[in-house]
Amino acid sequence: MSTAVIPDSDESRGKIPVPEDVQEAIRTLIRWSGDDPTREGLLDTPKRVARAWKEYCQGYDEDPAHHLSRVFEEVGGYDEIVLLKDIPFQSHCEHHMAPIIGKAAIAYLPTDHVVGISKLARVLHAYARRLQIQERLTAEVAQCIWDNLNPKGVAVVIEASHACMTARGVRTSGVGMVTSRVMGLFRSDQRSREEVLKLMGY
Repeated sequence: MSTAVIPDSDESRGKIPVPEDVQEAIRTLIRWSGDDPTREGLLDTPKRVARAWKEYCQGYDEDPAHHLSRVFEEVGGYDEIVLLKDIPFQSHCEHHMAPIIGKAAIAYLPTDHVVGISKLARVLHAYARRLQIQERLTAEVAQCIWDNLNPKGVAVVIEASHACMTARGVRTSGVGMVTSRVMGLFRSDQRSREEVLKLMGY
């Protein structure tokens, strides 16, 4: 009685296949950087890098608005600020494809319904897992919440470190960039704006 032999391939182990042209592009980059892609330690690097970038950029396969499609109307009359702060995230800058690592604070002023609090973090991550600039990331998160929850106000503040500045170029470590987007009542009413920024710690 014979036993079928399952090939020990990446695909059989549940790993996504990587097209040869993608692998060759990474080998080219390795050669251009000064190393030899055929040496033992680098043989599987093209596949690993390709799969890592698929993971880093999985936000392209998501619709961030989907995370805000289910809302809860039984809020007991609550109509004050809803805030989720210190949300860690990682992205990559579109200019150098270098890491952006930071945290975000997201707040909104509900009308007659709220969304599950984890959904705010999911919206952030859906946009962060794309090639980004911090300014656009901040604006996209705020706009998505504004468009889909119809709140009275939205505020998003992101603070992050950019490896394109800390690890190359001017190589200045310890520098953080802060961006903000406020909409609705948080923009038009100074007291509301000051309140939400104070709650965020800014």
